[in-house]
Amino acid sequence: MFLMIIQLLIVLLALYVGSRYGSLALGAISGIGLALLVFGFGMKPGSPPTDVIYIIIAAVTCAGVMQASGGMDWLIQIAERMLRKHPDRITFLAPLCTFFLTVLVGTGHVVYTLMPIICDIALKKGIRPERPCGVASIASQVGITCSPIAAAVVAFVSISNANGFDITIPKVLMVSIPACLCGLMTAAAASYHRGKDLDKDPEFQAKLKDPEQYKYIYGSSATTLDRKIPKEAKYAVYIFLAALAIIVILAIFPQLLPSYNTIKALKNAGEMTLQDGNTISAQDLANAGILARGFTERGMVDLKMNLVIQIVMISAAALMIIFCKAKPKKAVAGPVWQSGMVAVVAIYGIAWLADTYFSNYMEEIQQMLEGVVAQYPWSIAIVFFLVSVLINSQGAVVVAMLPLAYKLGISGPVLLGVLPSVYGYFFIPNYPSDIATVNFDRSGTTVIGKYLLNHSFMMPGLVCVITSTIVAYIITSIFY
Repeated sequence: MFLMIIQLLIVLLALYVGSRYGSLALGAISGIGLALLVFGFGMKPGSPPTDVIYIIIAAVTCAGVMQASGGMDWLIQIAERMLRKHPDRITFLAPLCTFFLTVLVGTGHVVYTLMPIICDIALKKGIRPERPCGVASIASQVGITCSPIAAAVVAFVSISNANGFDITIPKVLMVSIPACLCGLMTAAAASYHRGKDLDKDPEFQAKLKDPEQYKYIYGSSATTLDRKIPKEAKYAVYIFLAALAIIVILAIFPQLLPSYNTIKALKNAGEMTLQDGNTISAQDLANAGILARGFTERGMVDLKMNLVIQIVMISAAALMIIFCKAKPKKAVAGPVWQSGMVAVVAIYGIAWLADTYFSNYMEEIQQMLEGVVAQYPWSIAIVFFLVSVLINSQGAVVVAMLPLAYKLGISGPVLLGVLPSVYGYFFIPNYPSDIATVNFDRSGTTVIGKYLLNHSFMMPGLVCVITSTIVAYIITSIFY
């Protein structure tokens, strides 16, 4: 037990130090923890989540190429037109815009262009910018569990199917989208009268008395409406949306997927003893393409959805490059592609470290938690939330913790119901979208408080995640 605790502290320390450095450090420093467990304590290494990583690379490449073509600018323009048409409703419309942008693209880093616009519209309307900005930043991350190409959703489906819960991407979205929208609108309603109105806020009024401050706050206007969008950019968006539609349709109608002939391992086939005395499993034989009587057989296998997503996304990216004048070098230099690659490294290191620890102590963990989990299966949501606070990645939380949750005996519908709880990294305001939102708010009303946790994102974040999780749990309780 003492050794188990020491090794857990190594895991937690690696995650904590990685979160302090941020960016690539999350994955890289997890590698140090992994090295200590494997080389220092002789633990059997777990398995890195390669399928999820491949999907992220494909999806981020497609979204990055669309951004390079100018397609993202067109989507931002559409959102800005709607916001400027209804400025008095910006506290509700702003989070809807950032939410659906993330749902479309699979990453919350696409909304940075929209944040200054939200602040500008609020200021011009006399609305305290903290109200729409705080909940809009939360919405940009909440959309990740509602995107058909986001790592969190794809990983949930892949891991669930491997653990006997037959679920598809559309079925996940049918729960997560309405649940998260309920959470966001509740958070927006809670933010509607948040803080003092600008004309009654003494701190803000004091700033306006300084001519330099007044010019800084009101002297410029953030907008994308003056940009001319080429037709190729619009074509890129159409290609991207068509790719998403194909993925969703194939997920709904798996009978449309092609099948191919392959070697499959027979159930309960056990292991084969080789001439040198070593043994090899039936699954290893099948993976190697070796047909062994009594252990493997030839059969037809349907194309898996993880491969479908990769093929469709990469093909869509190629079409944008060929027909939409998207420059590959510009895509690689863009924030969408770069942030996506950072997520790949983070998930790679974090999930591998977590899987190594949990796979070596699964029996002990089951004995410790089976009573609590059996009586209160929803309590796993608290674990998901706390882990997310540490590692700043919803995809990494799903990849690292979902296999453990299944091994603890928690049912698939319960885990689907608590899926919104994997977003907890607003709790400590060190995530790029939150920091950027604070900087974009020229009024200074969106803040990171003196005591760190009293920041502008805490209230809308807690309201949204708690409400979304409760609603999702009720939906799955009714329909599963």
